[in-house]
Amino acid sequence: QVQLVESGGGLVQPGGSLRLSCAASGSIFSILAMGWYRQAPGKQRELVAVITSGGSTNYADSVKGRFTISRDNAKNTVSLQMNSLKPEDTAVYYCNVLRASSVGAQHYWGQGTQVTVSS
Repeated sequence: QVQLVESGGGLVQPGGSLRLSCAASGSIFSILAMGWYRQAPGKQRELVAVITSGGSTNYADSVKGRFTISRDNAKNTVSLQMNSLKPEDTAVYYCNVLRASSVGAQHYWGQGTQVTVSS
């Protein structure tokens, strides 16, 4: 099992910045990728950004140029720097780990942290 603890959410004005962090513990070997998803009220959960064990990154089109994902392999943490925030970025943000196992790749989720962008 992998345990994920997120921090850094909150209320910010449009145009502002927030930094989310996620610390992984437990069975943290064979991690293929770490990332962030978000879910706004009434909408499906969507990928925000992901970073592989090799350092490759992928972003949702809606956040490209504004968000940056980074990873500290030594500390088993993943962070999301969010700049130029917009009201439509308001959502619960979930940390995600994809880990290889004998039964295939498995996803693990954090508890979620609320990000609200409002004036």
